Order: sequence, then structure tokens, then C-alpha cells
Amino acid sequence: MKLGLQLGYWGSGPPPDAIAQVAEAERLGYDSLWTAEAYGSDALTPLAWWGARTERMRLGTALCQLSARTPTAMAMAAITLDHLSGGRLVLGLGVSGPQVVEGWYGQPFPKPLARTREYLSVIRKVLARDEPVTNDGPFYPLPYPGGTGLGKPLKSIVHPLRPDIPIILGAEGPKNVAMAAEMADGWMPLFFSPEHMGEFSDALAEGFARPGARRSAEDFEVIALCPVIVADDVDRAADVYRPMLALYMGGMGAREANFHFDVFVRMGFGAEARTVQDLYLDGRKADAAAAIPTALVEQVALIGPKEKIRDDLQAWKESMATTLLVAGGIDTLRLMAELAL
Repeated sequence: MKLGLQLGYWGSGPPPDAIAQVAEAERLGYDSLWTAEAYGSDALTPLAWWGARTERMRLGTALCQLSARTPTAMAMAAITLDHLSGGRLVLGLGVSGPQVVEGWYGQPFPKPLARTREYLSVIRKVLARDEPVTNDGPFYPLPYPGGTGLGKPLKSIVHPLRPDIPIILGAEGPKNVAMAAEMADGWMPLFFSPEHMGEFSDALAEGFARPGARRSAEDFEVIALCPVIVADDVDRAADVYRPMLALYMGGMGAREANFHFDVFVRMGFGAEARTVQDLYLDGRKADAAAAIPTALVEQVALIGPKEKIRDDLQAWKESMATTLLVAGGIDTLRLMAELAL
């Protein structure tokens, strides 16, 4: 079991103690540092800024959104950060959802699986640097068809430090999970529940069995978000995380298409998820958060007194997760290092 520091994306500004958290995580033996993006702070800039203060930890994006950058631009950023960090980058990618893809980036969302497959294929070609990059796919054709007619295939000026930079794919649906097992070096489920990850075993096995699969179950990373909230009162600890769950369950998507909502339905919380979604979309955000049962929070987070967290952590240790991403401040980082490392 490895631990990673998850600094995520920001609200109004960067975490005021982020630099101290990064230094303490490295001192404690954390394996990795991760940043994220939604529709505010990006993932790459903070990773470079904070990562420059580290010497050992791997530096991961959790996740870069596909629609924010063309695959060649994403590959350029990956090559650059991998060189600057001495070969420590882990490139986490995710397709996001229609609300962000179409509403923020102004890109079409349909056929996300095919689009992701093509995106990864182009990145691999850039990193391999075997020949000038071409792509005949419908989403990212290279060279661009039409236009001036002057475009030509190009090869990266920079030789990648590592042509096999590890790629982690964020995925929540079974088909996307299978593609992660086939094409990526690891999988990042946004909401990880030790009791329910067996539901994805068939999808993972299908991906590993496909021709040309990069990995097997033995060398495939599973990066699990593990929120930790220490408090004597379990319900009050759950209150800290309920608003975030309500945002994703109710507001990160539409009533007709919310992949995060679907995750909790698969966990057996369908009725509760529908209530939360209805309240959130009606503008009653506080009521939506309050409607989330503590038992649901306990499925996807470690909450409560230290002794309870120590006991509940055992299920995470025994799960398929290879790295737990911890967020919660310096005291939390120290506690998890004590319990898990």
C-alpha cells in the first residue's frame, strides 16, 4: 500500500498550507503528489510549482481533462514535466462529463469512449517518437484535413525522457474501466469503496484479456481517493464531506447524464442518490447534503475517531487499491503515515 497527497483543484484560491503539506508528505514517505482540474485551477501549473519543491515523490495529475487540450498538446506538457522532474510524472487523464465538456470547453461530448481511445493512441505515438505523427481518426485528425492544405506530419523536437510515461485513466462506467485495463497503466475511480470494487472485476478482466493490453492485474495501478476526516463524532465528520458528495452526486452533470450519480446507484444507494440529486437540482444544496446517509459517506471515506479509522482502513489495505490519495491537512497526513506506512 502506497500513499499519495491529493491537493485537488481549488475553490477561491490555493490551499494556504500546500507547500507545507508537500514538504511533510515527502518527509513522511508518501509516494506521490496529485493535482486536479475542473473548471477553475488547472492541474499542470500547480503540479510544476509544488513539484519543484520535491525530490523523490512521483507527480501525478488527477485528472487532466481531455477536452482542455489536444492530445499533442497534452503529450507536450507530459514530456516537459517528465524532463523537469527527472522522470517522475504520472499522467492521469479523464473525459469529464457533458456539463464541463460542452459548457466550459465548447467541445462535443458524444462517443466519449471512442474519443478517449483515439486521444490515448495519439499521445502514445508522440511519446514513442518513432515517426512523424499522423492520425486518421474522426476526433483528432492529423494533419488537419482541409484548411490551408499546408499542414504536414511532425515529430516532437524534444526526445522524451521516458517514452513510456505511465498513463492513469479516470473511469467510472464498466466500459471505460475495461478500456483503462486495456490501454492504460492504471485506473483512478473517483469514488472508491472497498466493499463495492468487486463489481468492476469483470470489466478489468475483460480489458486485461484484450489483444495488445499493456498491463495485467499484477502490475496495474489502482489509485483510490481516500478522504480522511478525524473527529470524535462520526456524524459530524460525515458532515464535512457531505457537501462534496452532494455536488458530484447532484450537480456535476444533468439529471439525464451524471456518471458520479451512477456510481452510487451501483453501490446500492439508488433511492438516496435520487433524493440528493432532486434536492440539489432544485437549488436546495444544504438539504441535498443533509440527505446523504452517514453509512454512504463511510463507504467512500475514512471518518471518525483515530481508532475507528485504523480499523476501517484495513478494508482499504485488503482491497485492489495500490495507492490511497489522502487529503485533509498535515495532521491527517501524519496519521495516515502512522497507520498505513
